[in-house]
Amino acid sequence: MRREPIDPSGLEWSRVSPKYLRVRLLGWLLGSLVWLVVTSIPLVLRLTGVWDSFPPLPVAWALPAIALTSAVWRGLLLPRQVRAIGYAERDDDLLVRQGVFFQRTMVVPYGRMQYVDVAVGPLERAFGICTLKLHTASPATNAFIPGLPTEEGTRLREQLSARGEARLAGL
Repeated sequence: MRREPIDPSGLEWSRVSPKYLRVRLLGWLLGSLVWLVVTSIPLVLRLTGVWDSFPPLPVAWALPAIALTSAVWRGLLLPRQVRAIGYAERDDDLLVRQGVFFQRTMVVPYGRMQYVDVAVGPLERAFGICTLKLHTASPATNAFIPGLPTEEGTRLREQLSARGEARLAGL
């Protein structure tokens, strides 16, 4: 994993599963198709003569063109976004990083974790991955690690819960 200026030194980042990219690409493809169909409705109505006066023909062409351009841009960014997701376990806390343009590294102390949740949706289940969610007392802390292999998510849940209980008992 590439080192960024905001990363602490001397850390070995763990990456998410490559299968997560497939899940994101499927979601992107379905969403892009829906937006392309919806933005093409005025053009189709205009070209078939059902809706003659509104919208102007250039606007009717521009809507699906903008949707397509936006979809291609998002599709090109997806592999980089998935590669930017990582986590690192340290003695006292867990670091979670994400972001391409707006990078974020979150530090979650084990003693602050209230519970650790592993979520699996139907698409994730089909690919054998899960999302690990870390819940703390602060509602602003929304640390999650998507795209973990199911075994790794289970291992992390148990390990983080045990470390959290150990740190909490020491208070």
